[in-house]
Amino acid sequence: MNIQVLKSKIHKATVTEADLYYTGSITIDENLMDAAGLIEFEKVHVLNINNGERLETYVIKGARDSGTICMNGPAARKVAPGDTVIIISYCSMDFDEAKKFRPSIIFPGKNNKL
Repeated sequence: MNIQVLKSKIHKATVTEADLYYTGSITIDENLMDAAGLIEFEKVHVLNINNGERLETYVIKGARDSGTICMNGPAARKVAPGDTVIIISYCSMDFDEAKKFRPSIIFPGKNNKL
């Protein structure tokens, strides 16, 4: 039996930009992606601490060491620059494997730096 478990988490990043007319997604600084174990085009959940919104989108690679967290497309209506977000991805694995698995969880600091 496979179950869904937390794979990656960026906890309390600050949204730096929003681009309503972009085709969709969330742009994330490549340093944050690497540290959290996320890859480009991976599906993520974005939880907005400021207003309680939760949404699904996919990751686009942002410039390394830029601190960028940019909400693109319609998601820009739900998450604004300055909001604090949690970005989560999940994976499917065997139940016994999941008991031993440990997710990658990062806690960005000021300007979304590690």
